[in-house]
Amino acid sequence: MQPAGRVIDQDWLRQPDVVAAVSALTAGGGVVRFAGGCVRDALINRPVRDIDMAIDQQPDVVARLLEDAGLKAVPTGLDHGTVTAVADGQPIEVTTLRRDVETFGRHARVEFTDDWVEDAKRRDFTMNALYCDPDGQVYDPTGGLADLEAGRVRFVGDPVARIEEDALRILRFFRFHAWFGTGAPDQPALAACQARKADLDKLSVERISKEMLRLLEAPDPVPALEAMRDAEVLAQVLPEGDRIDCLEQLMEFGGRDPLLRLAALTDRMADTLSGLGARWKLSNADRQRLRCMATGEVSLLPDLDDASIRAQLYWLGTARVSDLAYLEAAHDGRDRHHILQLAENWDGPAFPLRGSDVISMGLQPGERVGDLLIALEQEWVAEDFASDRKTLLRRLAAAIEDEEN
Repeated sequence: MQPAGRVIDQDWLRQPDVVAAVSALTAGGGVVRFAGGCVRDALINRPVRDIDMAIDQQPDVVARLLEDAGLKAVPTGLDHGTVTAVADGQPIEVTTLRRDVETFGRHARVEFTDDWVEDAKRRDFTMNALYCDPDGQVYDPTGGLADLEAGRVRFVGDPVARIEEDALRILRFFRFHAWFGTGAPDQPALAACQARKADLDKLSVERISKEMLRLLEAPDPVPALEAMRDAEVLAQVLPEGDRIDCLEQLMEFGGRDPLLRLAALTDRMADTLSGLGARWKLSNADRQRLRCMATGEVSLLPDLDDASIRAQLYWLGTARVSDLAYLEAAHDGRDRHHILQLAENWDGPAFPLRGSDVISMGLQPGERVGDLLIALEQEWVAEDFASDRKTLLRRLAAAIEDEEN
């Protein structure tokens, strides 16, 4: 495999942990190269987060080389050839070159090899089948450089075969198009995704939800979602998600959070959002947040006065008010920036009274104490938090006297 004529010159190649791992792994004469996402992202000047390496040595040899150099070797996936090198506390996945012998959806039985082209053939997309050596020389066995530069997400080899190996690659195709694609999606890939869409039913909902939320994090997920809709894939995994128009509107108002975008794609009925959260097995916090995004419970109209907005911020909290303001703007097209600005700058006051204040006036602990405090707190919020503690104590005393009389 010959160099492709491109060279990466970035600081991560010279990090002490990276240099230490490379030095250890090449001590026995093996060839090590960086692989996949770190190479792809470096080539388009995106931040490199995870560093992965490929090597032409067997996993047991990899572990021994690391340990001989004083580095920690963690057997994270020996059956699939992966050892995690830990240098200076930083993990780097090192995977032996391999080829698939048999595939079982997410899993595969592999054979180790020293053939870099064979290793590239088992990867999903050409832009993920790029390698670079420790000097930054790039290797491109599948045409990934041209695809990356063109913003074209293309499967390695036959798209149907890649999808049959793992149906999640259907969703990964649209997610990668959202993050890296420009223009229309690759047509052979799109046709394969549509033809094999029923395979998505075999996936766990956790894998589906994770992939979809990562897609929704993209700067502009709309073109990818439209392509999913047209290929009948969106209806397969998110039948509730037919409001792409509302998502577009949400993005015009600046809504970037993936869970917020997910809610915008739906009708926002309580049953819809509760059902979606349960089906996708989201965390309890995310399910609760989705339920609180339902339409109908609270109305944040654009012409609300500041005092009314502050009251909602006090009772609901800034996060929920912001979510509702974004979503109502997305669904009716009316600007809520003023509400969002108040929410962003909100530093709400604490209610000045406590239960001990009521008890100190002679009442016994119990439900009546709470009722008095709630009534006073509601009055205090309704008057835009104008009364101080002294004034509220006088009101409390008067309320207790009225009750006793």
